[in-house]
Amino acid sequence: MKAPLVVLGATGGVGRGVVQAAIDSGRPVIAVARQAGELKALKAGYPHADLTTVAGSVANDAAGAKLARALRKLGRPFAGVVAAVCGSAERGRLLDNPAEFLRRKLDEDLLPHLAAARHLLPLLAEHDRGGTYVLVGGPGSEHPWAGYGHRSIGAAALRMLARVLHDEARQLSVRVQLLAVDTPVCTEFNQRHSCPEWPSALSVGQRAMALIDHDISDEPPRPIVPYASRVVSPSVLPPRVRVPSPPASRSDTRAPASHTELRSTEPYPTTTSLNTVPKTTSPDACAQGPDSPSDEKTQRCLQDARALLKSLTTQNPKQEPTPR
Repeated sequence: MKAPLVVLGATGGVGRGVVQAAIDSGRPVIAVARQAGELKALKAGYPHADLTTVAGSVANDAAGAKLARALRKLGRPFAGVVAAVCGSAERGRLLDNPAEFLRRKLDEDLLPHLAAARHLLPLLAEHDRGGTYVLVGGPGSEHPWAGYGHRSIGAAALRMLARVLHDEARQLSVRVQLLAVDTPVCTEFNQRHSCPEWPSALSVGQRAMALIDHDISDEPPRPIVPYASRVVSPSVLPPRVRVPSPPASRSDTRAPASHTELRSTEPYPTTTSLNTVPKTTSPDACAQGPDSPSDEKTQRCLQDARALLKSLTTQNPKQEPTPR
């Protein structure tokens, strides 16, 4: 029998994708979240799965130690831990907020990862030497995210934290890796405002499972594993649709093409979305395929920009267009 996987933040957008990916692979899951009611609803969604729920938090050292004691009482060896922990998705320029704002965001987004690692890494080493601890990182860690500068600072700090933990956990024979997702993730909470090229929560969960199962060739293991490092093969690309191409200019003596192929605006199927889209230059930009002609890139970006502007003007202006 497979050892269970511990998922922190199991009721969040990304956490739900990790839970589903683990259950789909036939692995038992121990789902951890703060709200017992949300855990109950999560368990009801998988009535036939081996899903154990534990109400707990990793907000600080005391909460992390309490969670470790609760997990130890289960008496089950763990295959690994996936930490999909994230604070609230507030907007705001750093220059427009007091220093306390950034301090609070780091307390919410960064320090819980340290509290969790301090108490769960030794527990993972007790049950399964050689287990894997995966942190899920968000966008903005390499390039500033306009309007979300605090998220960029937290994401960049998380990358360094993952590198430090990766080195320090070697003496425990535990592999610590950060799955760096450089774009927002399409979850069940933000589907109406998501971009087609954002990876689905399930695909992120599948990639995390590949790290847990050591299915990704990575010797020696790297502390940072980019989600977008895999290339989409032609066999798994979404269906293409034909749209009229713009008329050729009078100075162009070539016969105009009758149609131009563009990729469908539908997201990649979840069964194949582990093959990710190319990395974007900004966290909230919609990326184009590396093999697309430049005119197709321009048309696609214009279409996505119009769709985003339309959703922002027609929907509730207070609705966040980014994932939690």
